[in-house]
Amino acid sequence: MEGTLWQVLAGTRGGTNRARILRALEERPRNANQLADALDLDYKTVRHHLDVLCEEDLIRRSGDGYGAIYLPTDRLRGCWDTAEEIIDRVTAQ
Repeated sequence: MEGTLWQVLAGTRGGTNRARILRALEERPRNANQLADALDLDYKTVRHHLDVLCEEDLIRRSGDGYGAIYLPTDRLRGCWDTAEEIIDRVTAQ
């Protein structure tokens, strides 16, 4: 799991935004529009990053359509300390 986190958060150009999204979802579940507003990002950008995080089984979608919310998976919650260390490094740059 640590390798996946490093790849998704630090190994790509969009890693900083994905780290910000994970931190926001750790605070509380949100839908894509709420994330876009909270993080001052374009809605399509947020949707792209949500898709990547879902594919890597770091977050999951609950519900359908526009109002679907996203929240961390049990897999991510199980190693949140490691994720938080990586997020801190990535967002500090």
